[in-house]
Amino acid sequence: MQQWITNVLTKYMGDWYFPQVGVTDILEILIISVIVYQIMKWIMNTKAWMLLRGILMLGLFILFAAFFQMNTILYLAGKSINVLAIAAVVVFQPELRRALEKLGEKNILSNISLFDKNRENQRFTDETLEGIVSACFSMGSVKTGALVVVEQAIHLTEYEMTGIELDCKVSEQVLINIFEHNTPLHDGAVIVRGNRITSATCYLPLSDNMQISKDLGTRHRAALGMSEVSDALVIAVSEETGQVSIAMGGQLVRGVTPDYLATRLNQIQYRNSEPKKFAKWKGWRSKNERA
Repeated sequence: MQQWITNVLTKYMGDWYFPQVGVTDILEILIISVIVYQIMKWIMNTKAWMLLRGILMLGLFILFAAFFQMNTILYLAGKSINVLAIAAVVVFQPELRRALEKLGEKNILSNISLFDKNRENQRFTDETLEGIVSACFSMGSVKTGALVVVEQAIHLTEYEMTGIELDCKVSEQVLINIFEHNTPLHDGAVIVRGNRITSATCYLPLSDNMQISKDLGTRHRAALGMSEVSDALVIAVSEETGQVSIAMGGQLVRGVTPDYLATRLNQIQYRNSEPKKFAKWKGWRSKNERA
């Protein structure tokens, strides 16, 4: 047994080269580790996780074939690897596009800004936030179905074009009137950009996630589908139960409370949370200095 292990190590590790490790090498390893971690974190939240598991199983099978010198399997694997890579890019194009969009959303310069750009940093006002929350739960109390898309960094122009342009200020009364039964604009989704409703009766992409509950209708599938292809926060009000649900980042939370919805909207109210915190701290300091 010992002789067999010695032969294997000599055969497969005898010619291995172990270079000297310097500071640059350690830095490169750290950078690659962070990149791999971010990729794995992204994969875990997408359908690409199943693809990765399949690739790992295929890799173990090829390693097994290489260890026992199964040349036919190695030949087929070598010829098909390029085709499989192209097929993976085609099949998972939406997930890859979303990953690049998330990378583009990160604004490094805004994080190191020392100035208070609170007004420029704000997506929508507290008045808009309160209007959306009040409207959703008012409609929920009378079981009026609604679908509200709150835009963030990714512009939803292609989905606006599927609806009717409005360009009006967000308010509880306007939202309730739009989704009122038997009105021309009640069917479809409303897209909110900043403090304005840009369009209504918009068509949203349906989610093809097979793991979501079977009792969810088209409205909730559209909310989830929209959250999968964009960074928008989507609010769905059920016409059957009156419950308010939130979809964001491919995740659906059902039966939320007004406080929970307000908290989630507050989290996306500012493009960068740091200036908001800095502004609050600066206001607190000024107040104490006056005292």
